[in-house]
Amino acid sequence: MWIKVVSLLARLSLAAVWLVSGALKVADPAQTIIAVRAYQLLPEDLVRPVANTLPFFEIALGLLLLIGLAVRATAAVSVVLLLVLIGVIVSVWARGLSIDCGCFGGGGAADVNGWDYTKEILRDVGFLALAVWLIVFPRTPVALGLGSRTTFSVTPQQAMAE
Repeated sequence: MWIKVVSLLARLSLAAVWLVSGALKVADPAQTIIAVRAYQLLPEDLVRPVANTLPFFEIALGLLLLIGLAVRATAAVSVVLLLVLIGVIVSVWARGLSIDCGCFGGGGAADVNGWDYTKEILRDVGFLALAVWLIVFPRTPVALGLGSRTTFSVTPQQAMAE
């Protein structure tokens, strides 16, 4: 039973992360473009498309997790996106750039140091742990997806197994 509770909390927490992150970027598209450009990883022709698409992709992930549809698949996509985000933060740090990641709005040139990047990476590793948990234990109460749904009711055999 405790696994179902942890999975529900992980699903709702990761949903909140994606929804807040995406919403803050949608609210300030010009700043999102500045944030994506600051990473200095994409050709200029791709900066706007990525900056305009990423927030809606994050919102879509958040909505799927919030309603509990395709939880395992959405968690797997979240893992990939989080690994990319961690990778680009490591890349910026390794190249000696000083930027705000723009992960939750804002972004661009900023006065940051190694400790700031470490905190961002550790935060994203925490989100990554939530996503990995959901890949392993995707079934939660209050989920719309058949493969994602479970109830809190427990048979005696299930209670013994947990």
